[in-house]
Amino acid sequence: MRNKKIWIGLFAFVFVLNVSLASAQSQRGQAAAPLTDEQKLLAAMHLISSDTLYDYVKELVSEKFGGRLTGTPEFNASAEWVISLLKTWGVQPVGDKGTYLQAFPNPFTLVFKGGLLTMNIPVKDGVIKKPYKYEDEFIPGGTTASGEVTAEVVFVGYGVTAPELAYDDYAGVDVKGKIVLMDPEVPMGASDTSDVFKKWRPYSFHQYKLENAVAHGAKAMIYNYGPIGNPNNSYREGFVYHHVGPAVVSDVFAGTGRTYAETVARIRKELKPQSFATGKIMTIKNVAERHPEGIGYNVLGAIPGTDPKLKDEVIIIGGHLDHLGHCWELMPGANDNATAVAVGLGVAEAMGKCAIKPKRTVLFIFFGSEEQAVAGSDFYCEHPVYPLDKTLVFINIEGPGMGDRISASGARTYPAFWSFIEKTNEKYIHRQVSGGAASYPGRPRQDSARFFWKGVPSLTFGASGKSLPYSTYHNTKDTADLVTPEIMEDMAQLFFMAVMDMAGQEMLNFRPEKK
Repeated sequence: MRNKKIWIGLFAFVFVLNVSLASAQSQRGQAAAPLTDEQKLLAAMHLISSDTLYDYVKELVSEKFGGRLTGTPEFNASAEWVISLLKTWGVQPVGDKGTYLQAFPNPFTLVFKGGLLTMNIPVKDGVIKKPYKYEDEFIPGGTTASGEVTAEVVFVGYGVTAPELAYDDYAGVDVKGKIVLMDPEVPMGASDTSDVFKKWRPYSFHQYKLENAVAHGAKAMIYNYGPIGNPNNSYREGFVYHHVGPAVVSDVFAGTGRTYAETVARIRKELKPQSFATGKIMTIKNVAERHPEGIGYNVLGAIPGTDPKLKDEVIIIGGHLDHLGHCWELMPGANDNATAVAVGLGVAEAMGKCAIKPKRTVLFIFFGSEEQAVAGSDFYCEHPVYPLDKTLVFINIEGPGMGDRISASGARTYPAFWSFIEKTNEKYIHRQVSGGAASYPGRPRQDSARFFWKGVPSLTFGASGKSLPYSTYHNTKDTADLVTPEIMEDMAQLFFMAVMDMAGQEMLNFRPEKK
């Protein structure tokens, strides 16, 4: 990074020197030499400031935006804040009816304090209640209903009933009125290209697992998932659930004559269920409020292309604006994904203020509801503002704010696009940049997956290289103080210069040739 700092310093010196010479020439009545196109681009690039981007992150994680759960007034307020900046820079609205907003149906659930999870241990004189710790050992399910259930826990493996695969985790156990404990995923490895996995794929979704538990008469669920917060699930009136971690699972298995690790390993090896009634009694409680009438929004702003022949071709720069809201404490979502919004805004400002405008149209999308089944990007792909066959590439930004290295899925899949990134990085940014093939599992976990499935070249960029002794994924610990502002600046500058370069090329096609 030392070389980059030196280069930036030299550029600043040369730029100031040129301005001083131009001023001196002007004072002597001589015409100032016009700036070259590269100088104009560099002047705009250096408007992107790590301090400003970090301020954006701090604003987005503030309590007034309430964790930005799509559908809530707090998310809407964060969208309006983004829009206020886009307006300032002359980025044009391309949403519904001349606005920056694209609306879509989005039911959501609010989860309040008051929940609990306890193990009820019988002793000679009664029952000892062992409480579990919020966040360390459990987090309420993001689409839980309100209610309290005390019942026996039944382990049901992966919670799958698949007659065509001769597999049923519920066979031989009675879960009516009980609490079920299950794992995420399926007993088959999630290989993107595996025909075997494709048969299991429908059973790997959170929504399926919850609905199957309800269909078998269960009243509550402890889901061995983290514990992390996640509002991506179904809602069923009266059905209460938590996401739990190893401490809870270990206690459920203790004294049963089985271990969790051996039981799951056997399921995966034999592809045969190992469900059983554990004999453990637990109490699970949540306080929640369902809003089936919820409406979500994508924020859409564009800088129209200036070339009559090229302006109909579109480059998308995007990232999701939303996070988890409160569950039940504030989930700030700094790196996931306020940093991506900040990077996108940095590019938008530089492009909006640049003396040179792109020949192709550049669309900025700040998605809603990525955390709720990537519904915002799904809606856009079904109702695109610009034709998807005219969309050259979607640059998705996900978690770009922690670390010192830049990586992207899709680099090897789209080498023609990647050449612009490598060229720009080598000339201006000088970061370690790497990328693999596009890898989008059968479950859409990122906005880029929706575009990829529609045939749009899609890459997801993020940062890496910063390790912490604890997880910050979908919990209260994803805070602004952990963010590395300089990596956001470099990524925004990289995107700005690379997109301006590719937006001006006469012939451009990033789609792989069909074999």
